[in-house]
Amino acid sequence: MDIPLIDTHVHLNFDQFQPDLAAIRQRWQAAGVVHLVHSCVEPGEFPTLQALADRWPELSLAVGLHPLDADRWHPAMATEITQLAQGDRRVVAIGETGLDFYKADNREQQYQVFTAQLQIAQALGLPVIIHCRDAAAEMAEHLRRHWQAAEPVRGVMHCWSGTPAETEWFLELGFYISFSGVVTFKNAAAVQAAAQMVPSDRLLVETDCPFLAPVPYRGKRNEPAFVREVALKVAELRGIDLADLALQTSRNACHLFNLPVELPAAAPPLPAIATS
Repeated sequence: MDIPLIDTHVHLNFDQFQPDLAAIRQRWQAAGVVHLVHSCVEPGEFPTLQALADRWPELSLAVGLHPLDADRWHPAMATEITQLAQGDRRVVAIGETGLDFYKADNREQQYQVFTAQLQIAQALGLPVIIHCRDAAAEMAEHLRRHWQAAEPVRGVMHCWSGTPAETEWFLELGFYISFSGVVTFKNAAAVQAAAQMVPSDRLLVETDCPFLAPVPYRGKRNEPAFVREVALKVAELRGIDLADLALQTSRNACHLFNLPVELPAAAPPLPAIATS
């Protein structure tokens, strides 16, 4: 296990993966991916996620409702998500949930649904997987208010595309920051700067497959094996070896999600990132 990678956000249940799932798994294993966290768009897809995890022991699960599906929320869904999370030991997070003001303008409804899932995560002692698009300032303020009213919730800002200043808001709130293929794009200077300043113990990598394939696969269907390219770019930006970056991010994923993964016992500390 030279370079143990963990892809912390996948959607393998999507239709475009179904014809060649076995080959996709072979490729992620060849790329060194030892574990994956499967996110959930809405609770109705959870049985399909469970079926995938039945086939592949390296898959952990989340359950929740995506902000773009907030109009599907009903009072019984909180109980449904809670029961699904409690009923399967492979559930390691609530989500993905959050705010998306890029594609939808039902802001109040999104706030209500997001808050309900924060409360579920708090009650169950699970982290949240947060989707945040065109809503960083609103998200940070909402979380600050929530922290004042209740105990903080652990979690990750997934597929992060914010600026360094925005990144700092969520680091101060205690969140991990997960980088996707976006960090490899030529026009992603702000995201690349953010990847350089996140503390080593708060850093994660993901694919968010099938979306946002990294360079050199941009424009193609994304898949878990490509998380290696994400890790390689983040390692390059931080001036460290891929092996060190992979081990650190995998340890972080295990810590946040309490994953059942055995990693090498010893690793050198990552060097400090220069600020000038």
